[in-house]
Amino acid sequence: MVDASSSGDSGMSADIRPHVRNYIAVFEALGPDRLDELVTLCAEDVRFVDPFNDVRGRRRFRAVFAKMFEDVADLHIDVRDWAVSGTTAYLRWRFAFRPKRSGRQWVLEGMSELHFDEAGVLRAHIDHWDAAGQLYEKLPGIGWLLRRIRHRLAA
Repeated sequence: MVDASSSGDSGMSADIRPHVRNYIAVFEALGPDRLDELVTLCAEDVRFVDPFNDVRGRRRFRAVFAKMFEDVADLHIDVRDWAVSGTTAYLRWRFAFRPKRSGRQWVLEGMSELHFDEAGVLRAHIDHWDAAGQLYEKLPGIGWLLRRIRHRLAA
């Protein structure tokens, strides 16, 4: 994890950096045994968004990650950089895993927006990453079609 100082500070009085560091520490060490710890950092109505999910509430937030651990093994999350603006943190990460149905390792890179309240409680975790280019295009069958479409649309 790279530690970043506040950038683009909007003048808000709350310093969420300790809360961001704590969230990153739990996130990078995430495993099925640490899901409850992650959830305790969240508001009751926390929102989680990624290319596959848009859920609200601690129970559904936890269920997204629990499902992930049913499907993948050898998970490693590496937060490469982060920055804070007001009560929002931006994380750049690398996510390596192996689907339990195959022996091949996959690596995804993306960014997350973390929205905290003034007390440092997580209100939203929104992931941004290219599901088509980093996942779907590597799948047999559909991958060929998506690569062809991308090639035709490219300048």
